[in-house]
Amino acid sequence: MSQNSQDVDVLSWLQQWYASQANGEWEHVYGVEILTLDNPGWQIKIDLANTDLGDIGFEKVKVERTENDWIHCSVDDNVFKGACGPENLTELLDHFRTLVGSVKER
Repeated sequence: MSQNSQDVDVLSWLQQWYASQANGEWEHVYGVEILTLDNPGWQIKIDLANTDLGDIGFEKVKVERTENDWIHCSVDDNVFKGACGPENLTELLDHFRTLVGSVKER
């Protein structure tokens, strides 16, 4: 990733992170999923296996502001899993970006 991650919007940053994992093998087995929920909301799953984030600990996040303004995320079985309200997708992705940043600071 050539640009400072704080200078890049979170979707562009995620694209860069994904491209940096794609090595001819990783992307055939692992990847990033972004789906919609029917309550309404978003769900994401980001594989961490065979990345710098494999086997990382992450404290679960559970924020419930209103019926449509909420975020839940955790790392389970080497997968960053998250769900959020219909307007919280970028905030949820920012939690993943923070996780990646915490590993780079080590």
